[in-house]
Amino acid sequence: MFRNQYDNDVSTWSPQGRIHQVEYAVEAVKQGSAAIGLRNNDYAILLALKRSSGELASYQKKLIKIDEHMGIGIAGLTSDARVLSNFMRTEAMRSKMLYDRPLPVQRIVTAIADKAQVNTQQYGRRPYGVGLLVIGYDETGPHLFECSPSGTCFEYHAMSIGARSQSAKTYLESHYQEFANESLEELVRHGLQALRDTLQQDKELNVHNTSLGIVGKDRDFEIIEGEALQKYLDLLGEETGRTRRSGGASASEQQEDVNNDVVPMETDNA
Repeated sequence: MFRNQYDNDVSTWSPQGRIHQVEYAVEAVKQGSAAIGLRNNDYAILLALKRSSGELASYQKKLIKIDEHMGIGIAGLTSDARVLSNFMRTEAMRSKMLYDRPLPVQRIVTAIADKAQVNTQQYGRRPYGVGLLVIGYDETGPHLFECSPSGTCFEYHAMSIGARSQSAKTYLESHYQEFANESLEELVRHGLQALRDTLQQDKELNVHNTSLGIVGKDRDFEIIEGEALQKYLDLLGEETGRTRRSGGASASEQQEDVNNDVVPMETDNA
């Protein structure tokens, strides 16, 4: 995907005002399997679609616990996510040791964004090829943030990243106003329906390829996988496979499906 002499390193601007290396890192996030985050007044949740590199391989880890009140979902290069999650854990531990308090969610998200931004400005470095969805619960309530390789971070009511994430965004944009007062079970059901829309046509959600993370009021961050996840999948009934909404998919969703039918770096991306 070589374009011109302006994409040789991250410190070179193109005449159009673009940094191509950063754009390539954002593209790596789009090639990772989908991760979705939602929040209401009391809880924040993460759902992720796990990918296996082959029939003999286990499914890759998509959700990572940072602290008792915080966790992340990843899309992109797993190795980069491991480096960033270790940094976040160190900062969370430092906050407990120095200040005897949990690390505020927005503070660690800002630190991650600053760390990612440095790699977009210094010669000889490369941007992190992973996107993060960060959920947490602190004294100000539940939070959901998205961090991108460009060094930007935003807070959301609901967000999706990874392959075919536009299909999930379409669902979330249509229903996010209902989330605020929903029960935890209803919030999970909305998340599963959004995650289902990121599947290929011949795939379906099951206890092996789906992960769920929950944190909230009086509830520490917990990752739910395996048979414990079945009761949440039952909320979908028998419709665990991808379904087309009335009127068909939008042109952008159809184009995204074409672009993501073959995903390179299958063994490296989460």
